[in-house]
Amino acid sequence: MIESAKRLFVSNPGAVGVAPAPQSSAARTGGKVDYAKNPMLVYWEMTQACALACRHCRAEAMATAHPNEMTHEESRSLLRQILAFGRPLPHLILTGGDPMMRPDVFALIDEARALGLSVSITPSATPNLTRTAIQRLQQHGIESLGLSLDGSNAARHELVRGVAGCYDTTLRALRDAGELGLPVQVNTLVSAETVQDLPAIYALLQTMPVMRWSLFFLIAVGRGRTLNPILPESGEQWMNTIYDWTRTAPFAIKTTEAPSYRRVALNRMRAEGMSAESIERTSMYRGFGIRDGHGILFVSNQGEVYPAGFLPLKAGDVRSGHLVDIYRNSPVFRALHAPEKFQGKCGRCEYRALCGGSRARAYAHTGDALASDPFCPYQPRTAAAVSA
Repeated sequence: MIESAKRLFVSNPGAVGVAPAPQSSAARTGGKVDYAKNPMLVYWEMTQACALACRHCRAEAMATAHPNEMTHEESRSLLRQILAFGRPLPHLILTGGDPMMRPDVFALIDEARALGLSVSITPSATPNLTRTAIQRLQQHGIESLGLSLDGSNAARHELVRGVAGCYDTTLRALRDAGELGLPVQVNTLVSAETVQDLPAIYALLQTMPVMRWSLFFLIAVGRGRTLNPILPESGEQWMNTIYDWTRTAPFAIKTTEAPSYRRVALNRMRAEGMSAESIERTSMYRGFGIRDGHGILFVSNQGEVYPAGFLPLKAGDVRSGHLVDIYRNSPVFRALHAPEKFQGKCGRCEYRALCGGSRARAYAHTGDALASDPFCPYQPRTAAAVSA
């Protein structure tokens, strides 16, 4: 029972990316991190440039970089600002657009590694993502790779990604990374357009060298407004299916922008007789409390700071302010650090500290990042807090 629970990983990054391959920050420091002071993950959108045309792209990526994109020196300054968080240092995830389209991407990876930062990257599946490029990323110290797979075959995947051939490119890159020993997280969109294909995608991934499978539940921002989310009741059913998969999956499984999965998984583990001590030893437990703006932050290609990539509520700018100060002291982040300030069901819910709801989805639906997450059908029973 405990071994199956160890496959759970239910942190809730607000941008589709990769978490640290070896261990979380909490595990590295031997205890629970104060996420009001230090984020676990920093997502940096290195560029808006990308050769794909994904239907759900948060960044609404373009073929070329934005003219106001941060310069090389401004990017080096950002890395030093991340370092100022101190121990435990957050894990840096390079995203985009396609970070491989930045001409200085390898120089900046080198800079980050020289500063002592751990780094992962989420490149786009284009012809530029060759085996040689993947090997070079590994040689420069990249810890893990994030690849997107939104269909079990080329037609389904490319209907979402918008470019012919990217399905085969994705599978080739996944196999190449596996042969090179570079851990890979596969990111999959969960929407009305993709959800029935999830069992087939899961079956396909079991034949691949996958470290972790991240199921991203659609947030209607950017191009994602043209897609359709699944209904809350369906989401609850799929979360139970996901939990069932974790019991035998050869890789870890996590959800993105669906923190209510923590409630589902916690109650399933309790029903199976797991003790509080056993639950606390799972990787799921280390993800409790992480949510958009709390354990997560996002820096745009122009230096703007947001609580998450899918929560476009600007809290500051690294060109005129300091990342640490913005994360710890800006009104936006301070509100998101305090679940007792959440409104509606999320504010009354006994799971609010370990879950907190998707702040990005609340904002997308209501314009208020502190409102209730409309995707969660759970009705709070008591104001008492729930722990493992």
